[in-house]
Amino acid sequence: MAARRNYNQNCPIALALDVLGERWTLLILRELVGGPRRYSDVRAELPGIATNLLAERLKELKDFGLVDRADLPAPIGRTVYTLSDVGWQRVVPILQSVAWFGLDRLGPLDGARVSPLNGFLTGILLAFDSAKAADVKATYRVEIDGRRFEFAVVHGRLAGAHGEPAVTVTATAADLVTARLGAAQAERESALRRIEFHGDQHCVEVLRNVFSLPEGSM
Repeated sequence: MAARRNYNQNCPIALALDVLGERWTLLILRELVGGPRRYSDVRAELPGIATNLLAERLKELKDFGLVDRADLPAPIGRTVYTLSDVGWQRVVPILQSVAWFGLDRLGPLDGARVSPLNGFLTGILLAFDSAKAADVKATYRVEIDGRRFEFAVVHGRLAGAHGEPAVTVTATAADLVTARLGAAQAERESALRRIEFHGDQHCVEVLRNVFSLPEGSM
């Protein structure tokens, strides 16, 4: 294994980049947002990364305490990777900020090109309002084009899922992105109406409020 490069500076930005600044690292962490992923799942979403490099990065992130590795029991019998609690606290706000920085550089998105992860990030995660979530403690599930994302809101911050979801959201990635970025208000409202919410009405209203998904206009 090659020695890790570092900036040799006693500066919080340089020290953070010593951990997160290597190529592929933030994209690997991006893939772990919203629930457990197998090595093969992560590899499939990062075309171009060498298999030994992915294994190396995952091990480093585990050593830094940002990623957890778990071996699921039979009959599933597979190894999965998840963001650790520290990862949710420290890394997810960074991913949100980087995503906001890149959002206006995003090319045109049509239904065929919007991935479930893009739908989740753009339609759900980027709209999270920590001030509105100060008193919220709940787990949520989002089903997007066959991929499941699970996470929790715990007193003003995002966290890993714990227990059964209070609300399940079902949507296409295209509708989630259009609800946020559609050029016309009518287009955004139409996409929003197609998003389905299942759960106790009060819990649904809380989720809509925290993630700015109102029943009326966007």
